[in-house]
Amino acid sequence: MLGLRTAIYHVGDLALAKEWYAKAFTTNPYFDEPFYVGFNIQGYELGLLPEEIPTTDKTESVTALWGVEDIQSEYDRLLALGATTNEAPNNVGGEIMVATVKDPWGNILGLIYNPEFKLP
Repeated sequence: MLGLRTAIYHVGDLALAKEWYAKAFTTNPYFDEPFYVGFNIQGYELGLLPEEIPTTDKTESVTALWGVEDIQSEYDRLLALGATTNEAPNNVGGEIMVATVKDPWGNILGLIYNPEFKLP
């Protein structure tokens, strides 16, 4: 295993999701096709795939946590963009804070503040 490379979110409306995620991550996609939209988030891939049968009723399974410097402000900003609360920011030990929201398509978008995290 070489480590995380891509987090993919399935969405019912690819065009709207592309706009929403561009605002959420303050970056435009580097790859934009009707079958896939890709964003480069500090070297990590965030992908959007269109759903054949759109649904916002998604099973909670794996959660990707995106690193942030100020978890409360990022959490609040995502809510202002139309995300809904899943788990408010909370301390999970030491200085580490996590939170999750649901995007407008029902996907869980995780946030983490971890001052101890260092890339190899």
